[in-house]
Formats: sequence, C-alpha cells, structure tokens
Amino acid sequence: MREPEFRVVGEADDGAGAICVCKETNPALVLMDISLPGIGGIEATAELVRHFPNTKVVILSMYDDEHSVTGAIRAGARGFVLKQTSFGEVLNALRAVARGETYLSSGVSVRLVELLQRGSVDAVERCPLDSLSPREMQVLRLVAEGKSSKEVATILKLEHNTIRTYRKAMMKKLGVSNLAGLIQIAVAAHLSVPKVPSG
Repeated sequence: MREPEFRVVGEADDGAGAICVCKETNPALVLMDISLPGIGGIEATAELVRHFPNTKVVILSMYDDEHSVTGAIRAGARGFVLKQTSFGEVLNALRAVARGETYLSSGVSVRLVELLQRGSVDAVERCPLDSLSPREMQVLRLVAEGKSSKEVATILKLEHNTIRTYRKAMMKKLGVSNLAGLIQIAVAAHLSVPKVPSG
C-alpha cells in the first residue's frame, strides 16, 4: 500500500504472525484477512483487540454470510470489506476506521438491514452455529466447500487427527451424526464460497 496517509509497519502470513507483528509494532490500524491458516482472522482480531485496545481492525473477507460479519464485529473489528470490492473501497474503509468510524461494504450493509427489517437478527443470534468456536467455523466452512479432512488439515496447518476431533465436536454441538449432516447445516447457513461464473 503506497498511499501517503498510511505507512505499512509489518505484514504476516497467518493469525499468529499478525499477533506477533502487532506486539512488535503496536499499529494504529490492521487490515486482517478473515481466512488465515492457523489462528483465523476472527480469532486473531479478538486477541488483538483484547491486548491492543487502541488498534483498529478492518476485516477483509470473501464471505458475506451473517455469521462471518457478526463474528468479526463481536471480535471487535471496526470494518468489514469484501475481497471482490475495489481497492478504492478498501482505502475508504481504512480511512473511515482510522477516523474512529465503522465501515461495512455495501452488500454487507444491505444484508444486515434486511435482517433487521425482517426481525431476523434474534434468529441469527440463536443459531446453533453460534455455539461453534471461530476455529470450528473455519473447519466447517472448508468442509462445506468440499475439502477432505486431509485438505483442511493442510490449509489450516493442523494435524489430520485434530481436524477429525473438531468434526466430532461440531457434530455433537449441532446434533448431527455424520459428515452429511454437518455439510447440510453449513450449506443452509450459506457458509460455502459463492461460485464465480466462468467465461
């Protein structure tokens, strides 16, 4: 980023690295990818906000489902921007959050307004997925995208057995007995990545 009002003081490839960079640099503003290997973006945001309350976080995500948005906001993010948006909008989000404001991509704002108008916010709050940890949500989303346990383990840099443990824990929390049940819940919650038409 070469905008004159911002100076990059550090970069990281995963959530744990982001936390370490922030401990070293104490930045005023963080642009956080929601899908990070290891500690996910929502978990990392919660850690940063807890330890560095003056650091403002803007989440960058390819997902616009209610659970990603509400999870990011609950974790303390002040902005939520979709990856498919323009670089100009990302800059606008950073500028707004730096001024102490909040910022949501227009598509996200529209969805939340619709939820409020339908009176569905309480239903979202009571959704069974709220019982899942950020890491479990990360695993569930990848499973919904058709990834095998081995592939999920590789993406998240975890042991294969750890992923199996997460799957068992999610099945128990969500009241299903097999992988198909997990996928059905994930798809119903719109957790899978939106398909981009080819051509």
